[in-house]
Amino acid sequence: MALALQTFATVKDANAALKAQGTRYLGGGTLVVRAANEGDVSVSGLVRSTEPSLSTIAVAGGKVRIGASVTMAAIASHPELGTLAKAARAVGGPAIRNMATIGGNLFAPAPYGDFAVALLALDATVGTDDGQTPIETFLANRDGSRAVVTSVSFTLPKADSFRFLKVSRVKPKGVSVLSIAAVLELSSDGTVTSARIALGCMADRPMRARAAEKALIGRTLTADGIAPALAAAGDGISP
Repeated sequence: MALALQTFATVKDANAALKAQGTRYLGGGTLVVRAANEGDVSVSGLVRSTEPSLSTIAVAGGKVRIGASVTMAAIASHPELGTLAKAARAVGGPAIRNMATIGGNLFAPAPYGDFAVALLALDATVGTDDGQTPIETFLANRDGSRAVVTSVSFTLPKADSFRFLKVSRVKPKGVSVLSIAAVLELSSDGTVTSARIALGCMADRPMRARAAEKALIGRTLTADGIAPALAAAGDGISP
């Protein structure tokens, strides 16, 4: 099936074109083109924007803004985003990472969307022409979204406070069985003062492990200390 592609210089014009029925936004194409190739007849046209801000990474004062068209490969190789390199490299192999964008990963269904799990743990905000939306709210409502995602923003986590893990049956680049991202802050005595834990593949989209987060507060990161959080980690999941 032939797909018409329209390219616009601004996000505003691309947003207007997206109002046409059957039109999808084209980022890296790893999701929407695949869907069309597999027979998704709901896709009849593609829209993209070449607005420069979509392809830039800005890091200043501990704050990060990543344009929605930035690829996983660019994130993995960025000198100031080493914290996120492991999560970016979890997305497919080199060919996929050279195409897959941060904006597209927000829409990836399970078992994909590993990078969105990391962004959820980082409490990111998602930018569109309509403003900034907390990522948890955006993910909950993404199926009805028709606005072009322009950026993702977050605060760089403190050194050693962020961790990401992908579990798959096929090494090294199989699809995820589970992905976990966590941002933990500790007091001087080693007890957890703040916890954000995100899970992938435990629902149809990334989710917070709120019961586990709550169980970690005031605990130390020892086997005994984390036992209550491990016991609570499955609360609310639907793999």
